[in-house]
Amino acid sequence: MTEKAPTPVTKAEFEMLATFRYELRRFLHFSEEAAREAGLTPGQHQALLAVKGFPDKDRITIGELAERLQVAHHSAVGLVDRLAAHDLLAREIGAEDRRQVYVSLTPHGNKILQALTAAHKREIQRVAPRFRALLRVLERDRKAGKNQ
Repeated sequence: MTEKAPTPVTKAEFEMLATFRYELRRFLHFSEEAAREAGLTPGQHQALLAVKGFPDKDRITIGELAERLQVAHHSAVGLVDRLAAHDLLAREIGAEDRRQVYVSLTPHGNKILQALTAAHKREIQRVAPRFRALLRVLERDRKAGKNQ
């Protein structure tokens, strides 16, 4: 049994991927600038969002935060230190395991994240049609490739 050679990528496919990455980068740039305007670094914004947006929990461990941000544990500790110093995150020692440190948003952190998230929702609504169109083309091409 011989393996089928990969289908060459077309110029149109390169253009589509480049456009998709460009649109993603534009959104990320928007997000980074919005965080800075709110007085946060992009990493601090991501940390607040990771804590608030963690499924089914209002507080998470520093280890869970590190995993969500894809950073080393000690980097997450430093980030939590800086956020706590600005009254954006609160720490709590675990009741059952005192080695566990939990973090949650403070009211101040919640207020800043609410404003940032509202701005992000508006931007997503603005760019969604372009992303949907690109994804439709990708899906159509994927289905066409299966039918060959």
